[in-house]
Amino acid sequence: MKVLVVYDSLYGNTQKIAKAIGGGIGGEVKLVKVGEANPAELGSYDLVIVGSPTQGGRHTPATKAFLGKIPADALKNKRVASFDTRGKTWFVKIFGWAATRIADALKEKGGNLLAPGEGFFVKATKGPLVDGELERAAAWAKAIAEKK
Repeated sequence: MKVLVVYDSLYGNTQKIAKAIGGGIGGEVKLVKVGEANPAELGSYDLVIVGSPTQGGRHTPATKAFLGKIPADALKNKRVASFDTRGKTWFVKIFGWAATRIADALKEKGGNLLAPGEGFFVKATKGPLVDGELERAAAWAKAIAEKK
């Protein structure tokens, strides 16, 4: 199975989660920072996973731009998933999470969403990650990869 993990990372936490996801899936996994991702290549992957830090309840502008460049129906019947990094503050609970918005965008492009967007927690805006999140990300990715 060929897997593409596209991510943005402002302080390195989302990148660490993306790497853990890639390691959890195993096999042929390509990790690409969102600014270097080519939407035209999405068709060559069996599973596409997109992640971003949550900033003000949303994904980053670079992630939004990438999602906007994906042609309509480019992900038709393609297995997709989304993730984010987020804090546990009241602010995040009120304004929402990046993973939900990314999942909606992937579905709008025809993707077959394997699970609701998943959040991985940071202790503060710049991190570090909460203990155990890398292991949880790897386990989540393995479970996603096994879904049909």
